[in-house]
Amino acid sequence: MTHKAWRVAVNAPLPEPLTYLWQSETPARAGLRVEVPLGKRKVKGTLIEPDENPNKEFKVKAIGEIDEDQLSINQKELDFLSWVSEYYIHPLGQVIETAFPPLKRFSRIKKERPELLPEARSTDEKVLTEDQQKCVQSIKSLSGFQAHLLHGVTGSGKTEIYLELIKEVIDRGQSCLFLVPEISLTPQLVQRFVDHLGPQIAVIHSHLTEREKTNEWWKAYLGEKKVLLGARSALFCPLPDLGLIVIDEEHEPSFKQDEKLKYHGRDAAVKKAQLFDCPIILGSATPSMESYRNAKENRYHYHQIKSRIGSVQLPDIKVVPLKQDSTEREESKNSPFPFWMSPELYGAIQETLTRGEQVALFLNRRGMAGTVVDFISGESPHCPNCDISLTLHGKNHLLCHYCDYSESLEYATQRMGSEELKPLGLGTEKIESDLGDLFPDIKVARADRDEITSRKDLEDLIKRVENNEVDVLVGTQMIAKGLDFKNLTLVGLVLADIGFNMPDFRACERSYQLITQMAGRAGRHLKDRKGKVIIQAMNSDHPSIEYSIKQDFSAFADFELGFRRSLSYPPYARMAAFRISSLSQEKAKSLSQKLRQRAEAMQSRFEVFSDIHILGPSPAPLARVRNQYRYQLLLKSSNPNHLRELCRRLIDNKAKWIPSGTKLLVDIDPQNLF
Repeated sequence: MTHKAWRVAVNAPLPEPLTYLWQSETPARAGLRVEVPLGKRKVKGTLIEPDENPNKEFKVKAIGEIDEDQLSINQKELDFLSWVSEYYIHPLGQVIETAFPPLKRFSRIKKERPELLPEARSTDEKVLTEDQQKCVQSIKSLSGFQAHLLHGVTGSGKTEIYLELIKEVIDRGQSCLFLVPEISLTPQLVQRFVDHLGPQIAVIHSHLTEREKTNEWWKAYLGEKKVLLGARSALFCPLPDLGLIVIDEEHEPSFKQDEKLKYHGRDAAVKKAQLFDCPIILGSATPSMESYRNAKENRYHYHQIKSRIGSVQLPDIKVVPLKQDSTEREESKNSPFPFWMSPELYGAIQETLTRGEQVALFLNRRGMAGTVVDFISGESPHCPNCDISLTLHGKNHLLCHYCDYSESLEYATQRMGSEELKPLGLGTEKIESDLGDLFPDIKVARADRDEITSRKDLEDLIKRVENNEVDVLVGTQMIAKGLDFKNLTLVGLVLADIGFNMPDFRACERSYQLITQMAGRAGRHLKDRKGKVIIQAMNSDHPSIEYSIKQDFSAFADFELGFRRSLSYPPYARMAAFRISSLSQEKAKSLSQKLRQRAEAMQSRFEVFSDIHILGPSPAPLARVRNQYRYQLLLKSSNPNHLRELCRRLIDNKAKWIPSGTKLLVDIDPQNLF
């Protein structure tokens, strides 16, 4: 019997599903995509469950049309999406919409780019090392849902372990989901998967057109491709008979989406694996503190590989302090090198180039200089829309990296009433320019968001480096992960301090991870000697650097977890961030204060919330972006259920008590606090 009334999750910012009448002769089923009237418009929706007792006081509208592709998701997928909606406090209909492709299945106009996958190469079958084989057998010995943390140093062959396990899943006729950070989804990785698994791969990432995403979605959805390789959003694609989930570089903060649905791809994937009763592997050379603690407390199975494949050794790491006393500063005025180039780094570059090998120089800041400054007043030109200094690009172009506002250096000089503005700081563009002066005969390439604006740009750059058409690669964190170049033997971290003093309790962890990951690019294929890493820093005794030199992750983790435990920060507590913004500073400030008062009132009324700590409100570290003034209020508790319940109550009926012109957003388990 077909129920006449169904609860439908509509693609709109509504807290609950709505009830509609089912009048089609087609049998209704949970998970079916439909179109329903909402006010004067029609929106997409998904059948959730029959409504046995619809409210008779209101006229119930009829469901309009069934999706022409008969799209639907099964109950397990619905349960997963419902969990995401509940956990991250986001409307169910909008969460479910992420599970469907952006376009209809077939298009009248068939004009697509060539096949997304490269041709498979004949490759020698790799024999797993003893350590790799041990990991594979240990993971295979456990059935059903199990979470595994695969902790292997850079170059230890984690990908070979993934591929071996994926092959077995494919042989059983099941599907596999393999997620990587967007920045790591390189042509190199896709090529490796195609070489080992053939044309079994579907790929989804942000650089595809909507038609390409739709086509790849259908290949995975119908089981035509057994492996879905993608960035975090691929998590929502419904796969038939899911048998394995892999999250590579699980520590990466980019697995957390900061806009709209603020989910964490890694954490949500663990829940999906649990609901689908399949194993999940979290892999990293520098695991997150959350995953490492789960492993130490036996909630995750822990697998460690301490050495690189074969006779390849981890690189030698040398730290060069840039901090100088007065005598050294006087001597450096006569130096033939720019201020960022130490004699040690210069000598190492020269030796490496003489051997015909490649160099990578890392600086996590783009542009020619951090800013320009009037050395008389000490002032810098700020973006008129954001609370941030403008960055110098080229010789005459000032740019805001948050809203893309730009102006000429001459205009900024006139606007400030200054006689002269001079560059201060350093960016990748400046390093590239200086290298041209120091080594006029070498080929330099730069990889940052100014230079690499499309996936084709990245593909072309990788080919040039692989073909030895590049001697020195200069880049931001774009070059720190997922790249493996056989001839790259020297890595220089030009100013490793950048990021140490960010106003975020994860700053030390992220700095350590970035330093270690970048160092891991050096000498990955050397068998007769070690690669070399030079770390330049003003604060050369910072814990991130000290533990990177020792290449001892467990010692760093013990240090960092001790700090987190003492202050009840994650992973020893859970956090939620409320972000308040408005064009009016007074409105933003007033709403943030009102929010704290509401939280305190609920704590007084309900004892269950008494263990929640309220921090703030205070202006966000970046207090104004795109003319929006920003405040934040943080909640912290050891009980995630109590924390989320308070968050729900705080934003309940927010449309009725939040003044116009202000916005209030909640972020569960925030990864960025600025």
